Amino acid sequence: MKDINITITTKRQRTEILIWGVCFVLAFLLNIISIIVFDTEWKELFTQLLWVLSLSIGFYFLTLALRIIYWLIRCAFSKKQK
Repeated sequence: MKDINITITTKRQRTEILIWGVCFVLAFLLNIISIIVFDTEWKELFTQLLWVLSLSIGFYFLTLALRIIYWLIRCAFSKKQK
């Protein structure tokens, strides 16, 4: 049986970490906006960090799904041209 080798380059790792970092910053900014809008205490900036982390992971998987859809559409149109 043939072994499957999955290699991930360091450039790809940096790209994925950067994308997740942007998702985390977006979730953190949403937390700041909600604190301002609902006029709650600023300690929630740190006490709700687990929810911010969960939301950033959700944003990451949403962007991952959109990237997969984009890749599938791009592959479908590039094969029709050949």
